[in-house]
Amino acid sequence: MGNRVKAWTELVLLRLAAIATDLAIVAVSYLTAFLLRMNFLAPQWGWKAVGSCFATVAAVHLAMLMLFGAYNRSWRQMRLTQVPRYLLAALSTIAVLVALRYWMESMDYAYLRPPYTVAGMTAIFASAGMIAVRFAWKHYWLERQRESGLLERTERRFDNSPAARFLLGKCVMVTGAGGSIGSEIVRQVAFAGAAKVILVERGENALYEIDRKMAALCANVEFEPVMADCGDEEKMSAIFEEYAPRVVLHAAAYKHVPMVEKNPEAGYLNNTQATITLAGLAAQHGVERFVMISTDKAVNPVSVMGKTKQAAERALMNFNREGGTSFAAVRFGNVLGSSGSVVPLFKEQIAKGGPVTVTHPDMQRYFMTVDEAVSLVLQAASRSERAIYTLDMGRPVKIVDLAESMIRQAGYLPYVDIPIVFTGIRPGEKLFEELDISEKSCYKTDMAKIYITK
Repeated sequence: MGNRVKAWTELVLLRLAAIATDLAIVAVSYLTAFLLRMNFLAPQWGWKAVGSCFATVAAVHLAMLMLFGAYNRSWRQMRLTQVPRYLLAALSTIAVLVALRYWMESMDYAYLRPPYTVAGMTAIFASAGMIAVRFAWKHYWLERQRESGLLERTERRFDNSPAARFLLGKCVMVTGAGGSIGSEIVRQVAFAGAAKVILVERGENALYEIDRKMAALCANVEFEPVMADCGDEEKMSAIFEEYAPRVVLHAAAYKHVPMVEKNPEAGYLNNTQATITLAGLAAQHGVERFVMISTDKAVNPVSVMGKTKQAAERALMNFNREGGTSFAAVRFGNVLGSSGSVVPLFKEQIAKGGPVTVTHPDMQRYFMTVDEAVSLVLQAASRSERAIYTLDMGRPVKIVDLAESMIRQAGYLPYVDIPIVFTGIRPGEKLFEELDISEKSCYKTDMAKIYITK
């Protein structure tokens, strides 16, 4: 109830601010029109009469704007299709003021009726100013509509030189290369100076898209698109034999908690067994470094997805006992805009006019941008520890706050224009994910934001 009252209060204040701004625009337009009409000379009937006429002009113009629905939408929702309502308001204002002039011919009513030319110019200038201000405000908001802005903090930049030195001239295999995280790994690996990147992806269209984009971006890097399932031991063995990658960055996984909860066998085969298969082949073929993308859901897991990732982590640590290949995992939370994030879902729901569905008003998650997360993953890959790394993702974000921010970014008011509905926690979900980087749980490394799990 408190959020709804706050939203309606915000709506009233925004509408009052819009009216006040329009009143200022009308005032400037009226003064400009009057000065032009009088050749920049003082009016013979005095400035008091000019002020009285302004009250009439402002009242009529604002009334027409309300009549034609100029205040029904936020300025951030301004469209070209809405311009006619401002033009109709201007024409109606001119018509009313001309009628007043016609019906009140006597000079006794001069303080109520501005000259014809002043009425016309004021309405035209004011309409142009209102339309321009609204589109300018919308452009300002569009510039701010970066997903990183949803974190309510500045997107962090990291020193990627260790990763660049580590990857320079190497052949790197990236699994899940067509996914939102995998594709960013491919991009950063290529720009870091890798000689060849093996794009392993089982989805045909996703593989086509990442191969096409990277070929256009990095002509000096060799890309090998390979359509394969990481769990297919025979196929993956042939890939290791043919390309002999020095580094494997394993991003392929099922990430949707509810889907894996309903399909536990598929989750185990894809997240755990495929990782074990891939790690075994990496060890057999003398891979230098194998890094798996893990998740905060592997910490004290309650979901099938979290348990499959935790099992994969343990398997990698067991491989480390054999020497040879260095195995590691990197844990982090949600990535804004990724296929497993709520951001694409919220965008879709907002585009349809709502409602936006949130499981619980107190649910919190850790978030990073995909660029931040991948930068840290590559830094961790460049290190020598055979360990599970945890990324410092800052403070957790309440999902309802994220939903409200996205609704506002889209130009709507939450609970007023777009409802938010709480659907209840689903099987396998926690209210709060755990990403403990305290001294009792982790060792701090010399790289900012990277910790080693004890």
